[in-house]
Amino acid sequence: MIGPFLISIFSGAIHSGTPLLYATLSEAVGERTGIVNLGLEGVMLIGAVVGFTTTVQTGNPFLGVLAAALAGGLFNMVFGFLVITRRANQLASGLALMFCGVGLSAMIGASLIGSRIEGLNEIQIPLLSGIPVIGRMFFNYDILVYSAIPVAVLVWWLMFRTRWGLSLRAIGENPTAAFAAGKNPHRLQYQALFIAGILGGIAGAHLSLAIAKTWAEWMTAGRGFVAVALVIFSKWHPIRAIAGSLLFGGAISLQLQMQARGVPVSSFLLDMLPYVLSLVVLAIWSGARRHAAPGSLGRVFQGTE
Repeated sequence: MIGPFLISIFSGAIHSGTPLLYATLSEAVGERTGIVNLGLEGVMLIGAVVGFTTTVQTGNPFLGVLAAALAGGLFNMVFGFLVITRRANQLASGLALMFCGVGLSAMIGASLIGSRIEGLNEIQIPLLSGIPVIGRMFFNYDILVYSAIPVAVLVWWLMFRTRWGLSLRAIGENPTAAFAAGKNPHRLQYQALFIAGILGGIAGAHLSLAIAKTWAEWMTAGRGFVAVALVIFSKWHPIRAIAGSLLFGGAISLQLQMQARGVPVSSFLLDMLPYVLSLVVLAIWSGARRHAAPGSLGRVFQGTE
């Protein structure tokens, strides 16, 4: 029984960790430009409901993923307008965006609550998926799971191996100096937030199209805030975010498996497990934050007026 239990935990960690990885990459891209987005939860919800609605209307989950990505990117532009153009407080604007996303997604999906779709099917890799144990653990997932690590590597490459990424990180460290060097902080921040919105929308789409295959209000259940903690855990590095997402996904999978097996522990306590882990991570890594966080994180760039 131990073998199947561990396999279920590991497979569940990959499934549950995938939307967390996309969400963490989303937040990392934004924070690298000095912008904290506490509205990521709302972006994920918009992506989840738009992706689900599009799939219901078209019968094509891949169109649902594309629609979710676009919706997430556009919705995040609202946040960008507030904090970049209007220079509003980032934390307050992020919370407002979150509640807006909660309400708007509930309104859009009101008639779809409880509906079921086929969604993104699991793709079995020929030959590899038939390997005992390993096949079930690594080669029997949907397309967004298989794409998660390549996307993380792509984000790392864009951030650390391109001139665009160098400019992005320079703005996150010191936007005034970057401006003096000829960079346009506002334009690059808008670009970063649009990409972040796309990744956040995909994170939400994976929840509704691949994991739940249905729509329910506030189905993200705080994953957007967990992603913010994961960014700190990963020290703002996309590759480290992979390990962090698997760790938190494993915590979610563990509490679900324990509930399914009737472990004599309160289900409320088990539901708390991933969020308690978030608090532990924040407590342990709070000292390291000073050495990894972008220098201008959370500050409003006032320009030269």
